[in-house]
Amino acid sequence: QVQLVESGGGLVQPGGSLRLSCAASGFIFNLYTMRWYRQVPGKERELVAGISGSGAVTTYADSVKGRFTVSRDNAKNTAYLQMNSLKPEDTAVYYCNAPSESAWGQGTQVTVSS
Repeated sequence: QVQLVESGGGLVQPGGSLRLSCAASGFIFNLYTMRWYRQVPGKERELVAGISGSGAVTTYADSVKGRFTVSRDNAKNTAYLQMNSLKPEDTAVYYCNAPSESAWGQGTQVTVSS
């Protein structure tokens, strides 16, 4: 059974930081790309970052380049999204995705507000 569980969201002030975690189980984690998405009500889901199975290749949406860093620890079957210099427009529910498994977590809320 494939399962993804996001954690680490919360309320943070503009300019602050959060680290999101995605704990994965039920598949061979280290072989496959992981992605982070975000979504706000009434808007399209946005791909914000991706990381290859080995961690060697990362991609970012233009809106988060230079501020967010995606990483993974394959020994822990966990993907991370380090979010720095947060802006109010980063407010969203953040989801991790294992596209090879068509698997999604339930999301974790990130709110950036003063």
